Parts: sequence; structure tokens; C-alpha cells
Amino acid sequence: MIALACYATLVVGVNWAFAVVPMVALPNGDVWTPVSLVVGFIYIVRDFVQIRTGHHVLWAMLAGCIASWYLASPELAIASAAAFAVGEAFDWALFSFTRRPFSQRILLSSLVGVPLDSFVFLGLVGMATPVTFAAMTASKLVGAMLVFLVVRRREAAPVPVARPAVLRGAR
Repeated sequence: MIALACYATLVVGVNWAFAVVPMVALPNGDVWTPVSLVVGFIYIVRDFVQIRTGHHVLWAMLAGCIASWYLASPELAIASAAAFAVGEAFDWALFSFTRRPFSQRILLSSLVGVPLDSFVFLGLVGMATPVTFAAMTASKLVGAMLVFLVVRRREAAPVPVARPAVLRGAR
């Protein structure tokens, strides 16, 4: 239950941050929000929460989107909820139904879910340009890639074999 509450709180927190963190001007006149760096991590948090709670993670996603309506502007909440619904649904499906190692499921689900999330969100807030899409998608994938690399390294590490207590003292 704590994992679900944490995930829902992250969804609300990132939506609130999108509403209050200033945009950064890009060289071509478009804008980018540094908050998108955090979104890549939230996608991965959903993967970890899903491992602990199964498909109940979808309820936490819904709760986070509903709470965002009250803490962010309605148009931002709608855009974020739609983007999370589309991006996270694809992320959830790929993560759930592929039988690959955990690190590969993280990478695959993020590579599909993150661009969809960016496309829907930017389209609904009226900021969809090739530059803003590329900047937002790339910054979201940074978080996902960092976690992928850590998890992959852990998967590749040899598992230490514990020797029974009887053998430790024997020669």
C-alpha cells in the first residue's frame, strides 16, 4: 500500500512541478521544462511498484491523475492525465507482457511509453514542435537510461554462493 501511495504522490508532485517550475528557453525560441528530467524516473518507479503490487498500480496512476486536477491547472491536469494514460498504458503493457529480464523490460517500456507521453502532453498544451518533442523525450529518457544501466549491472553481477556453516570451519 505504501508503494502505491508513493507512486500516486509522485504523479501529483510532477504535475504540480510542471505548473510551478519556470520553462527554459531553447535556442530556436521553443521552451523546455526541467521537470521532464524527473518523469523518466517516475516511469521506472511504476515498474518497481508494479512488481510489488501487480496491476493495482493502475489504481494509483488514476488516483494521482485525479488529485492533479486540484493541485495543477485543469488544462495541465488534463494534458498530464491523458499523457500518463497513454504513455503509462503502453509502458505497463510492454512491461507486463514481455518476458525479458527486468532491465530489458524497463528499457523497452520506457522507449515506447516516454515518446508517447511527450507527444500527447505537448500536443494538448499547444507546445508540440519537433524541438520541444525531442528535448522533452530525451530528457525523460535520461532518467530511464540511468536506472536501466544500474539494474542491468546488478543483473550481470555474479550471485555469491553461500557455503553452509558446516563447511566453513571444515577442511
